[in-house]
Amino acid sequence: MAMKEIEIYLDLLPYIRETPQQTIQLSYDAEADVLYVSFGDPLPATESELTDEDIIVRYREGRVIGYTILHASRRGFLRGE
Repeated sequence: MAMKEIEIYLDLLPYIRETPQQTIQLSYDAEADVLYVSFGDPLPATESELTDEDIIVRYREGRVIGYTILHASRRGFLRGE
């Protein structure tokens, strides 16, 4: 794995708060500049909330199932691209 790719994952660590050990899936939409982070297989959310940092926290049955990070490239997640 290239160092640039590792840095992207390391930049995400502050956004992953106390999640149970599980697979994390990432998907980036370059046209919308949105990074999707799903804990486990992506599932439809039953609730969501927008934080002051333009991060949408997605919930299903009261449990966090992922984040939608708006303006991802401006946050430094995609350095060098």
